[in-house]
Amino acid sequence: MAGRIRLGGGASSPMPERRGKGGDGVSRSVWRLVHWAAVATFRRRGALLVVPLLYLALTLVFLGRWEWDLKPPMPVRIGVAVLRRRVPPPGSVYRSPQVFQKLWPYMQADLNHSIPLTAAWRHKATQKWKPCFRKSLSQAELPPSNGFLIIEANGGLNQQRLSISDAVAVAGLLNATLVIPMFHFNSVWRDSSKFEDIFDEEYFTEILKDHVRVVKELPPDILDRFDNNISNILNMRSRALQSKTYYLEKVLPKLIEFGAIRIAPFSNRLAHSVPPSIQGLRCLTNFEALRFSQPIRALADKMVDRMVTNSSKNGGKYISVHLRFEQDMVAFSCCTYDGGQLEKDEMNKARERGWRGKFNRPGRVISPEANRRNGRCPLTPLEVGMMLRGMGFDNNTFVYVASGKIYNTEKYMAPLHQLFPLLETKDTLASTYELAPFKGHSSRLAALDYSICAHSEVFVTTQGGNFPHFLMGHRRYFNGHSKTINPDKRKLVLSFDNPFIRWDRFKRNMQEVLHHSDVKGISLRKPDASLYTFPMPDCLCQQAET
Repeated sequence: MAGRIRLGGGASSPMPERRGKGGDGVSRSVWRLVHWAAVATFRRRGALLVVPLLYLALTLVFLGRWEWDLKPPMPVRIGVAVLRRRVPPPGSVYRSPQVFQKLWPYMQADLNHSIPLTAAWRHKATQKWKPCFRKSLSQAELPPSNGFLIIEANGGLNQQRLSISDAVAVAGLLNATLVIPMFHFNSVWRDSSKFEDIFDEEYFTEILKDHVRVVKELPPDILDRFDNNISNILNMRSRALQSKTYYLEKVLPKLIEFGAIRIAPFSNRLAHSVPPSIQGLRCLTNFEALRFSQPIRALADKMVDRMVTNSSKNGGKYISVHLRFEQDMVAFSCCTYDGGQLEKDEMNKARERGWRGKFNRPGRVISPEANRRNGRCPLTPLEVGMMLRGMGFDNNTFVYVASGKIYNTEKYMAPLHQLFPLLETKDTLASTYELAPFKGHSSRLAALDYSICAHSEVFVTTQGGNFPHFLMGHRRYFNGHSKTINPDKRKLVLSFDNPFIRWDRFKRNMQEVLHHSDVKGISLRKPDASLYTFPMPDCLCQQAET
C-alpha cells in the first residue's frame, strides 16, 4: 500500500571502517610503535624499553576498538582528553518507525493478545453518580436586573463553551442580564460562526430562564446611551481566575452605575472554586443548556448511528481518538519528527505565519529533545496505533479519528490504517454533500467530532487541550467513569525511543498506561481543577446502588 512504512529493510550493511584523519593517525602511530618494538626485540636491543612500549601499544589498540564498537568515532589525540559525541537521554528522539518495523511481525502473530472494549475498564464505582446541582440553585423569583453583561468568547469550540458557562455564572452572581455572547474571530481557528450556528440559542435561553435572564441583544434604549456603539461601553479587563469578591466589589458597582459593562476577552475569568450556587450555574449551563444547534445534532446523530452499525460485530462499540497532529499543532510544539530539512522549513513557516516572531525572540531557547522527554510532543498516528495494539486492541477494533487536517496526511495516517483497518473519520462517515454546510467552520466540524467521541465506548486523548478536558467531563457526567485513555507521554516515549524493546515488554508498558487511565476515570475535583473536567462532587453526588 502506497505510503505505508516498509517492514523489511535492505541487506544489512557491514560494520563501517574507522575513517577520518584523527582515527587513521592514531592507528598508524600505534602500529608504528608495535613495529618498532618488534624490530628492537629481534635485534636484541632495548629489552627494558620493549615491554612498556608493547603494553602501551596494545592498550591503545584495545581502547580504539572499544570506542569503535560503541558509537561513531571521534578524533583521538594522545595526551589530550577524548571528546565523545553527546548521546541524548532516553526518550529524546523520534524512533517510533524503527520500533514499529521491529514489533510489527510480533503484533501480527500475537493472536491471543486482545481484549474486548467492554472489558477495558476494571475499576468499578461502588456507588452511582447522579446530577444533584439543582438543589444548590435558588428557587426564588429573580429580582430586578442590575444591568446588562456583555462578554466576548474567544478561541475554539470548547474555549467558547468555557467562556459561555462562566459568563452565566458571573451573570447569576451579579444579578445581571446576559447578552448572548459574541464570538471573537480567531486568527488560528478562522471561524466566523455565531452563537446560533453552533448552539441551540432558544433552548439555552429556556433552560436558564428561572436562574439567569438572557437576551439576544441590548435593548435600543440602553444602546442609545452609548451612541449605538458597543465599544463605548466600559470594558472591565478582568484578570484570569478572579474570585467572587472581585466581581462583587469591583464589577458590580460599575454595572449598577452604567447599566451595562463589557468583559472582553472573557476566558478563564472566574476562579475554579466558588460558592455552590455559582458552581451550580456552571453545571446547568455546560451539561444541560449548551446543546448543539439542530443542523449539527441532525448530522451528528446520523454519523453516530453509522458508526454503531459499522461496529455491530463488536456490539456497536468503538474507540474514538482525538488526534492532534495538524500542522499548526506540530509547529507550536516545536518538536521534530522524521521529515528532515523539509519538515523543519515547513514548521518554521507555519510558526511565523501563526505566531509572528514569538518563537524567534532573543534569549528564547527551544529544545525539541527536551520537549519530547517532557511529554509535550503530539503523538503521531503511528504512535497512537502502537499504543492501542500494545494495550490489547486488535485490528478488528473500530476506531473513529477526530481531528483537523493531519500534517503530511498520506505519510502519517498510512501506518494507523495498517494497524486498524476499520478506521473512520468525518470524511468517511458523512458524504461531501452532508459536510458542505460545515466546511470552513472549524468549530462546527469540531462539534461533529465531539458528538461522535461522546458516544464511543473508549475515548483516547493525545495532546490535552479544551476538547478532551470538556469531553472527559461530559463522559463522567453521563456515565460516572470517563472511560478515557489519557497516556503519560513521558513514559510512552521511553518505549518509542527504544529500538531494542521486546514485544512482551512493550505490551506490559502499554497495559500499565491503560490501568493508570482506568483508575483515574473516576476522580473528584481538586480545588485548583475545573468542574468542566471533574464534575464530581459539584455537579454529581453519589447514590447507593439499589
